[in-house]
Amino acid sequence: MRSLSEFAAEKLGVLERAKLRRTPEETARAGIWVERNGRRLLSFSCNDYLNLSQHPKIIAAAIAATERYGIGAGASRLVTGNHPLYAELEERLARLKGSEAACVFGSGYLANTGIVPVLVGPDDLIVLDELSHACLHAGAKLSGAKIHLYRHANAAHVQTLLAAHRAETKRALIATDGVFSMDGDLAPLAELADIAKHFDAWLLSDDAHGLGVVGGGRGSTFAVGGAEVPLQMGTLSKAVGTYGGYLCASQPVIDLMRTRARTFIYSTGLPPPVVAAAIAALDVIETEPGYVAEPLRKARQFTRALNLPEAQSAIVPVIVGETEAALSASELLRNEGFLVVAIRPPTVPPGTARLRFAFTAQHPDAEIERLADAVRRRVIRH
Repeated sequence: MRSLSEFAAEKLGVLERAKLRRTPEETARAGIWVERNGRRLLSFSCNDYLNLSQHPKIIAAAIAATERYGIGAGASRLVTGNHPLYAELEERLARLKGSEAACVFGSGYLANTGIVPVLVGPDDLIVLDELSHACLHAGAKLSGAKIHLYRHANAAHVQTLLAAHRAETKRALIATDGVFSMDGDLAPLAELADIAKHFDAWLLSDDAHGLGVVGGGRGSTFAVGGAEVPLQMGTLSKAVGTYGGYLCASQPVIDLMRTRARTFIYSTGLPPPVVAAAIAALDVIETEPGYVAEPLRKARQFTRALNLPEAQSAIVPVIVGETEAALSASELLRNEGFLVVAIRPPTVPPGTARLRFAFTAQHPDAEIERLADAVRRRVIRH
């Protein structure tokens, strides 16, 4: 036991000296405001892009489902956990994403680590954007397939890799984020779809940060004119404001996931109140286009104020370089009343530590201007 603790302490010491140790901070959240260490801060670090986690109708839906079905699902959905709300949520997701069917998982991470190994194995090929989310990398490794990383958002590199390696393998999967979580840019899905068709490969897009924000709320596939993406994965924990992950695809693919995806089979189903809240959130996304457009509008207000490239999503990075500089910049903004968390390696590549700004529908325009002024004075000039 002493050697285990010594090992952990040594590893922590290395991380501490590199400014890479992570420690959760107690945070009381009320909408766009948080309280940390007795200070009230306006948060620009939350992925609740439509603020739906605080929406009265969505909270009411969760309460009603709790009173009717209880708190927990009880077991795996294949045992006793498939309560009646699941069918409605999956039908709604499939309709929104223009697919035949959908399957809901316990989280986005569980979705990708379950989906990818079902589709490809040791005799197959995965071509993966180097900046894709960690769960796509994890799912790729779990599959045992041959993995080739391509240069970020570089469709020409994808074509080169498939031309070199596709003939060697039985099946091929191209995998990418739809909206990249640390850069805020969109994948070239239309180009990737054409390449996938040419090489008989399957295209998987992780739309965690696109659903409810871009493409009229339908996500990144629709932001580029409705590219043919047969595997549309995403989460319910960002703009939807609840929790869980999903895959939208053809009916046979979804049926296969329900019988072979280990993270579906061996995980307890989502709690009924979470599913009910997600359904209510989709009502907002489908029926209030003006509100859905607000996070992107506000992100673009911020980029215009700082003369940055126009925001493509609700996420705007300001890269400062080294880890210590990012931590210092975050503290400077905290002193101005803003919570903007520093993003450090290994989440982002070495030398690209940054402040990641996430904009929501309810951020006041005046506060965005004040934030831009603070960034101009306290961060960019450094």
